[in-house]
Amino acid sequence: MNKKILRLAIPNIISNISIPLLSSVDTALVGRLDGIYYLGAIAIGSMIFNFLYWGFGFLRMGTTGLAANAYGEKNNEEMKAVLSRAVLVGLFCSVGILLLQVPILYLAMQIINTTEEVETFASLYFSIRIWDAPAVLALFAIQGWFLGMQNARYPMYIAIFTNLLNIGLNVFFIYGLGMTVDGVALGTVIAQYCGLILALALFFKTYGGKYISTNLSILLIAARLKKFFIVSRDIFIRTMSLIFTYSFFTIQSAALGEEILAINTILLQLWHIMAYGVDGFAYAAESLTGRYTGSGDKKMLKRVVKYLMAWGMGLGIFFSGVYFILDESLLRIFTNNEELIALGMVFFGWTILAPLVNAFCFIWDGVYIGATATGPMRDSMLISTFLIFVPVYYIFVGYIDNHALWLAMISYMVARGATLLYYAPSKIFR
Repeated sequence: MNKKILRLAIPNIISNISIPLLSSVDTALVGRLDGIYYLGAIAIGSMIFNFLYWGFGFLRMGTTGLAANAYGEKNNEEMKAVLSRAVLVGLFCSVGILLLQVPILYLAMQIINTTEEVETFASLYFSIRIWDAPAVLALFAIQGWFLGMQNARYPMYIAIFTNLLNIGLNVFFIYGLGMTVDGVALGTVIAQYCGLILALALFFKTYGGKYISTNLSILLIAARLKKFFIVSRDIFIRTMSLIFTYSFFTIQSAALGEEILAINTILLQLWHIMAYGVDGFAYAAESLTGRYTGSGDKKMLKRVVKYLMAWGMGLGIFFSGVYFILDESLLRIFTNNEELIALGMVFFGWTILAPLVNAFCFIWDGVYIGATATGPMRDSMLISTFLIFVPVYYIFVGYIDNHALWLAMISYMVARGATLLYYAPSKIFR
């Protein structure tokens, strides 16, 4: 079992780590520019795209679960149909995003309370980055399908290639051409389309045209379509709640001043590095849970969840230990501003605590996605966001300021893990 888990988890960990690596490099590059508002602009711009793209995370997560179920059932026609449905939905949605880009930016800037400089450069970042929408959503669907087919290597190749290319382009545009946030945005757009080209090349090399379904009678099977849209709806609601939490965190950070926004952005990078590492095992959980749910093998399902929890929690303990030992040294990777470093140390304890709490709920997320038990996952996120995260922040912000944001985040993660554990006996192991 450990071999099966590691065969899927290790490529996912490598590919996932490359995502916050890109974000961290961007933060470090921009954090060394003359104006601190550049860092705030990247935080705000990234938050807007989190809303846009994470909201369509169902194209990746839902496709993984449904494809893994079909793989476990040995249903070749449905394996093909899952991919075709997801890609078509992704391309349709990306056209809508491009057509609505002006009102999307206007609405975002009306909601966010920040300085004029941050708003100006965040708008510049958005106006360039928005053009990668078709590539991003198509990649969601294709990479999700690869994972459902128990193929974690191809998503790893795509992620490493895309993110390393992105880093190289960003360094070239900023240091070679003297660009700022516009260079970061342009580098991302170019890298995403190159990543899509690689994904298509890998797909046709291994699977060929035989895994593209053009049979409308299969694509439009009522029961399969209903399941696709139910799973997509639940994951969409769950993801929007997740995005709300991180966006609320960013907005409240901005309201506390440019310095708090900057240091919270840096500290969140460390959260994301840990999260993407543990998500390697969560992605393995999606693939294996989906497979054994599809085949109806309850014994193997329970066994794989047990092993995945052990691996996930072990990795969480490792990250906490690294953060505890390195603390200030990690902050210096992202900024050379002594005032920001001193401010970051005030709140660094929350970063040390986070991996111990977060790993548990991340693994459960993967289990629920693989089992396509998306209703309970949706409910868990709504409870954790609106009954725990928001109330905790407003109760404590008047007393402990920025610490209230971090307390709310930790409480939110605890609630996610606890509610998913509560639902598991009836919804996963039924």
